[in-house]
Amino acid sequence: MSFCKFEEIIAWQKSRTLVLECYEIFRSVKDYSFRNQLLRAVVSVMNNIAEGFERKGEKQFRHFLYI
Repeated sequence: MSFCKFEEIIAWQKSRTLVLECYEIFRSVKDYSFRNQLLRAVVSVMNNIAEGFERKGEKQFRHFLYI
């Protein structure tokens, strides 16, 4: 299966949904360091998929998915 844009990857779409849900759920959490760490981790999943896709090599893409 070949993708033209990383936005077509189902894992990226699901991670984007997860990011939006986490921002909504944890909006009122008062433990700011916990909330910040959790939100950065969730966004990192989405970013790694996009960055790995841009590398154009299958081996490099797999590496970013593993991260």
